[in-house]
Amino acid sequence: MSSQTEKKTVTTGQGLLMLAVGIAIIIVGILVLKANNAIVLALDGVVMCVMAVIFGTKYNDLQTGIKEVITSMLVAILILFSVGVLVATWMASGTVPMIIYYGMKIISPSLFLPITCLLCTFMSSCCGTSWGTLATVGIACIGIAQGLGVPLGVAAGAICVGAFFGDKISPLSDSPVITSAVSDVRMIDGIKHTLFRTTGPAWIISMVFFIIYGLQFGDGGTVGVEADFNLNILMLVPVVLVIVLIVMQKPTIPTFMAGIFTAVILAMVFNGFSLSEILSTMADGYTRASGSDVVDEILHRGGFASMDSTVRLLMAAAMFGAPLRVAGVMDILLDLVKKFAKTSRSMAFGVMILHSVLFCITGAYYVTYPVVGGMVKDLYPGYGLSRKNLMRTLLDTGTGLAPMVPWSTTGAYTATTLGVSNGAFTPFAPMLWLSIIFTAIISLTGIGLEKVPEGEEEPGADA
Repeated sequence: MSSQTEKKTVTTGQGLLMLAVGIAIIIVGILVLKANNAIVLALDGVVMCVMAVIFGTKYNDLQTGIKEVITSMLVAILILFSVGVLVATWMASGTVPMIIYYGMKIISPSLFLPITCLLCTFMSSCCGTSWGTLATVGIACIGIAQGLGVPLGVAAGAICVGAFFGDKISPLSDSPVITSAVSDVRMIDGIKHTLFRTTGPAWIISMVFFIIYGLQFGDGGTVGVEADFNLNILMLVPVVLVIVLIVMQKPTIPTFMAGIFTAVILAMVFNGFSLSEILSTMADGYTRASGSDVVDEILHRGGFASMDSTVRLLMAAAMFGAPLRVAGVMDILLDLVKKFAKTSRSMAFGVMILHSVLFCITGAYYVTYPVVGGMVKDLYPGYGLSRKNLMRTLLDTGTGLAPMVPWSTTGAYTATTLGVSNGAFTPFAPMLWLSIIFTAIISLTGIGLEKVPEGEEEPGADA
């Protein structure tokens, strides 16, 4: 008998109790007590482990589960540290200061939000990466927003709408590739369905919001970020290099390393950084004093150490989510969906809720996409539903939900990279939550659900 079949899973009542207690601890700790997210999740993980052991799950299985989840996060953690160093070196080299300086001269404050959204939409659609967009165009736009006096929450919202639009609908993005495969849907068909049903309308509404909201920003400020830097066209080399490598679909970490290396050279050659000083900057962030509190607030950021709190959050999230997975709570939720889904609408809505809950537990759609997709894709034809509905649901409640959940890998990365909390930018990123609302409306009303005529076979992912 395999070790997998020997694992003791909890009963339905025990699993639902664990889930209820886990959610209650998060609500009380984070929303009521305003405690540190990582501490709340870590303590929640301890409680989940204790409950799982009491209900018969072996501690060794729980420990292995936590280890597996943390291991799956290692690449993301390395990328996080790379971005921290990238931001610091781009400040020191004058790359970001140059973009901020000319951005404030060229962009009207009233048009900043729609222009930012369009730039990030173009970047993410062409490159298929939200993380790369946030680390390049996003960082520069946040700096420009500070210089123009645009609130950082709404600026980050515009950045996120653009960055995650392409992440959801670009054929170059991992999300459509994975969701089409696990849903057994032709990728282009699934992208079109998602674009026209939820993501496209939500993006258009977001753009209208940015245009109207931005009208209140009439006069931009001037910030002397250029005073301490030798600004010339060469300062853009790191940005151009990183964008070119992203477009060429090169691996993320080597791409960021190339951007870091060129920025280090520029900082030492043009801005007088010694090797010792640039190494300290890479570790602790850009800290040179300019004599202006406003300029220092814009430029003093980045560094390897700036990602420590984010990594701690991801570790704590693994401690919380892994026991629920190992104890079989996910399987219990799936069984409940099967039990109560009597119609195509209840099936679609049940899967939406299931994936949303599981994503909030695990914080990683690379885990939930194959788990949920693999478990329910064969149920859809029995309800007369196209599996394109499944792909759309996964994208809206996975890629769309990810930046809003503080302890998810993407949510932690987004907040840390932009320097804006998830709660601060979420209200100003309508596409993220409107897509989920639209999916819920489609599921509950049946209007917009793609049906498969009886007797017809739907093309698969490889067709």
